[in-house]
Amino acid sequence: MELGDCCLTSSPASGEKRKLHRTQQKEKPFRGIRMRKWGKWVAEIREPNKRSRIWLGSYTTPVAAARAYDTAVFYLRGPSARLNFPDLIFQEDELRDVSAASIRKKATEVGAKVDALQTSLHHASASSSESSNPTRVFRKPDLNKYPDSSDED
Repeated sequence: MELGDCCLTSSPASGEKRKLHRTQQKEKPFRGIRMRKWGKWVAEIREPNKRSRIWLGSYTTPVAAARAYDTAVFYLRGPSARLNFPDLIFQEDELRDVSAASIRKKATEVGAKVDALQTSLHHASASSSESSNPTRVFRKPDLNKYPDSSDED
């Protein structure tokens, strides 16, 4: 065995590292979030100089989870924090209490607002595409109403 042989087998080739990095990016589109098995996106952040984590919530969209993370990391680390959406952070209201509970509250407020907006936009676009295609429009029956005799033909 030569001197350089032992080091070659212990680390993957640079091509494998790039491939691994690409697959991780597909699974995790933003920093500080992950996807549950059942499709929900969750956000959490580690407290500075502690082993504990701050739970930031569970969201329908990855953007909402990422915005919750951005809010928390901004309040924990300040303007120098690495954010997913640096242009969208709002600095108008200062968080006076920098406890884990207050950071969680502020982050979940932002995440919930974004999640509601994202979900309503998704539903609005889905319903407008259905209404533009007349063959896919279905009317839900009123279950509290007796059927008309004309419908039985």
